[in-house]
Amino acid sequence: MKTFLDMRKINVNDRVEKKDGLSYLTWSWAWDEFKQAYPTATYEVVKNADGLPYFESQAGAMCYTRVTVDGLTHEMWLPVMDGKNKAMKSAPYTYTVRDFKTKQQVEKTVEAFTMFDVNKTVMRCLVKNLAMFGLGLYIYAGEDLPSEDPPEPVDVAPHLAAIAATADVEALRTTYIASVRACGGDTAALKQLEAAKDKRKTELTTAEGGAQ
Repeated sequence: MKTFLDMRKINVNDRVEKKDGLSYLTWSWAWDEFKQAYPTATYEVVKNADGLPYFESQAGAMCYTRVTVDGLTHEMWLPVMDGKNKAMKSAPYTYTVRDFKTKQQVEKTVEAFTMFDVNKTVMRCLVKNLAMFGLGLYIYAGEDLPSEDPPEPVDVAPHLAAIAATADVEALRTTYIASVRACGGDTAALKQLEAAKDKRKTELTTAEGGAQ
């Protein structure tokens, strides 16, 4: 029988599916691999008082599973989420996010969950549960990091044009600072702005020297 360390060493990369920033291990393969290692293993989908495989609160819906191997039981849980990894509820709801293009707050909707969503969550929860015994544990390394919509690329062209059109060093400094603020934390855009600023500063300095 394999130990936790043995299960932990199994490379599951070929069985991993990636979606919206999260990694999922195929449940059928995971259970097959697990049963080969632990033939007597069993799992349980925890159900509420109505016999449904989820528990709902104002925060959303949560699914639970339990896996038992030789008297050792580990329980796991997973929220029902949409494609953007937002918690789903029994009724639709809205939330606001900042649009990186318009710099305005925009409203988005999270649809109500269905039993299809619950079914997917239960099986993903089971796979996560198996990781407590070592199988595929490493793919969850970054799971607890904040999950947000990825920022859209900044349109840096207008800022580069504004920098190139500055008439003097003071205007260049003001325009450059404003452009940096507008581009936020976009590293690629900031590098382009810095290069454009240095180039324009050299041009202005050369022009001033020639005029003297």
